[in-house]
Amino acid sequence: MFARPRDAAAPALTIVVDGARVAAREGESVAAALLASGRLATRTTPVSGAARGPWCLMGACFDCLCIIDGEPSRQACLVAVRDGMTVETQRGARGLGEE
Repeated sequence: MFARPRDAAAPALTIVVDGARVAAREGESVAAALLASGRLATRTTPVSGAARGPWCLMGACFDCLCIIDGEPSRQACLVAVRDGMTVETQRGARGLGEE
């Protein structure tokens, strides 16, 4: 569904997503890197546990919340990747008083 152009000239980076190394490109958002790697969910909802992921890709919907470098509730579509960054699937409403 989502793929990078084959001739992408941006330098390759590596991010760590839920413990796995994932290829990314300099200048792309965390959400773009996750989608290009086939990862569609960045969090689960606090009530039902349903998977949610990037939807609007412009910071309006908050569906792409995840934990980036240990900080919960970050919008993956608004954060640029950097080499060695860690990203974790957010489960529930972390950062709002729940674990």
